[in-house]
Amino acid sequence: MKQQSLFDSRADALRPLASRLRPRTLDEFAGQQHLLGPGRVLRQLIEQDLIGSMIFWGPPGVGKTTLARIIAGRTQAAFIDFSAVTSGVREIREVMNRAEENRRFGEKTIVFVDEIHRFNKAQQDAFLPFVERGSITLIGATTENPSFEVNAALLSRCKVFVLQSLSEDDLLALLRRALHDERGFGGQAVSVDDGLLRAIARFASGDARAALSTLEMAVLNGERRPDGSVAVTQAVVEQCTSRRSLLYDKNGEEHYNLISALHKSMRNSDPDAAVYWLARMLESGEDPLYVARRLIRFASEDVGLADSRAIELCVAAYQACHFIGMPECSVHLTHAVVYLSLAPRSNSLYLAYERAKKDVLSRPDEPVPLALRNAPTGLMRELHYGEGYQYAHDAEERLTDMQCLPDSLAGRSYYTPTAQGSEARFQARFEQIKAWKRERARHTKPGGAEEGAK
Repeated sequence: MKQQSLFDSRADALRPLASRLRPRTLDEFAGQQHLLGPGRVLRQLIEQDLIGSMIFWGPPGVGKTTLARIIAGRTQAAFIDFSAVTSGVREIREVMNRAEENRRFGEKTIVFVDEIHRFNKAQQDAFLPFVERGSITLIGATTENPSFEVNAALLSRCKVFVLQSLSEDDLLALLRRALHDERGFGGQAVSVDDGLLRAIARFASGDARAALSTLEMAVLNGERRPDGSVAVTQAVVEQCTSRRSLLYDKNGEEHYNLISALHKSMRNSDPDAAVYWLARMLESGEDPLYVARRLIRFASEDVGLADSRAIELCVAAYQACHFIGMPECSVHLTHAVVYLSLAPRSNSLYLAYERAKKDVLSRPDEPVPLALRNAPTGLMRELHYGEGYQYAHDAEERLTDMQCLPDSLAGRSYYTPTAQGSEARFQARFEQIKAWKRERARHTKPGGAEEGAK
């Protein structure tokens, strides 16, 4: 066994608190009781050394890498720690060759890939034959949804375990242990009020690493007393928790989760929730123009003709964001979000387009009726382009009975207005037009009143 030197001890003391307190056993592990509680599947697999290929998916600071290290400490297999950030194709081949050699001698190899979502498709494919042959057992860790970030073939051969953000009580227990554990501040006299520990736990928002880092900063900046003890004061904790780094990735799942929450809160006429999700996005660094574009979409998809002013206001909000940017434009986006949340609802435009699109994609391309075609040349007129066209402005009612859909779609209905808000006027007008056309058809068909008058 290698003897630890004075320099090793000093280097260990200089390591971050979160690194020094990394759990060594499942009993020290904080949270994830749905996976690691007594009798739970993952705990039994680890304790019995029956690990299969799996992926740990969860937000930062919940223990994905720590779980892998605990497995490394318990397994009889060769354990290879592999980083997707620092490793390329050459390193993958070297690891796979080593694993294949181990297999020939009857030894299992577990390969842990941190941040597996950073590997591209070709790199992930390089693992697949070795996983299939049983040369390696793959354990991946990712903060991104594996459904999107891990190849389907590889994902189908792995069990996905979802790790959850730690609760405030989980973090509080972890912080208390940090104050008493010899690897933490157990060798020092540190006093921290329980209420301040809870404030740190709340600030960390489910992230163990963030909680321990904040505690470490608070202790290092605490009040030094003559007897050598350290008192962490409220003022110090307030400074250390003045600004939280929000979990957000503009291209990742959280980005889509938050815009979905904003959209659905507005659709549910909940301005309070909508403004909250808006603030979450903007304070995390989201591009305000992206949010404004989504609001413009919402204005027609969910409000539509029930309040046609909604799209005008949203376009104006987009222009305001373009002119002045953040943070000033946050109020313009709030203006639009609250307006959309309280506006009358109609998705008739969205449904109309979806019905029409279904026919466009599922039916043959129908030729445009000749009556609707322009005839700028003599040849086109000879081919009957424009023949039978009826100019609506020449009619007293500004209506004609000209058929505008292809013959195979004649009588098809796509737009169904609602009685919500201003769309009630459009509904009444649409019904009036349809009634006129029905009456016109009744009088002009063979045997009808108009036909008989002739």
